[in-house]
Amino acid sequence: MRGSLHLGVGFLAATAGSRDPGRLAFETLRTRGGRISIVSAGTGRHTVLCLHGLGGTKASFLPTVGALAGDFRVVAMDLPGFGESDKPIGAPYDSAWFARAILDILDELGVERATLVGNSMGGRIAIEAGLTEPGRVRGLVLLSPALAWLRDRRWAPFVRLLRPELGLLQVTPRPLVEGALRRILPVAPEGWAAAGVDEFVRTYLTPRGRAAFYASARSIYLDEPYGNDGFWTRLATLAPDALFVWGRHDTLVPVGFRRHVERALPQARHVVLECGHVPQLERPRETHAAIRDFLASVGPAS
Repeated sequence: MRGSLHLGVGFLAATAGSRDPGRLAFETLRTRGGRISIVSAGTGRHTVLCLHGLGGTKASFLPTVGALAGDFRVVAMDLPGFGESDKPIGAPYDSAWFARAILDILDELGVERATLVGNSMGGRIAIEAGLTEPGRVRGLVLLSPALAWLRDRRWAPFVRLLRPELGLLQVTPRPLVEGALRRILPVAPEGWAAAGVDEFVRTYLTPRGRAAFYASARSIYLDEPYGNDGFWTRLATLAPDALFVWGRHDTLVPVGFRRHVERALPQARHVVLECGHVPQLERPRETHAAIRDFLASVGPAS
């Protein structure tokens, strides 16, 4: 299925005729921060909340929802600014702001503690939630998580001056956007990875989607690595159990970051897969097996 997976898969789920309480369901939740679109399935006592990467949507976790829903309540959300969720102009779109949105979703779902599964930017947000509200986080599964840069960020002074709102006015021909994305993240012409490209393009071609994308990318680049509030300083205080899944061929978050994580967080677990930046789409069987093993080892749901 190509195009809008929210509409396509949502239509199929709504017309399937199933009345099972754990059936696949698409809905919009009204939270303190605005409307958030989710897809969910399963009825297990343990809730798993999935957080997509920069430019992605909840569709990047549809295979994960399907793989885990037999034993867990699995929820994948469109982060604010992406997919079908609200896209506020002028919001900070940094990890702390996104982490508050995660807690709002848990409140709206009536969930006290959940395991957070985050890919790329979603992984950085999951870590932030684990740092700021460890009592709400049962465990963290971090799939190629975005991490604060260790090398010199010489463009930081210039990036701080950039206004993401300029994306509202940008002209963005679809063929140019698709071509640029496929050069950065080459994928097969069919399958889940290609569907993920469709989802990115669909959101990016909207003015508010572009502004949210630029604001989020800006925050990732400006994430401070050191100092009292620096990412790597704070990472050492992370309390929830964590599993890091790395792609050996990931060019955005290279597997070499593993040794830096091991120094800051020696108790964390690690899995390295033969894939790139999106393990749950590129190596779903191995990724979901690793997630299941981790979920079986962390503490009780309540």
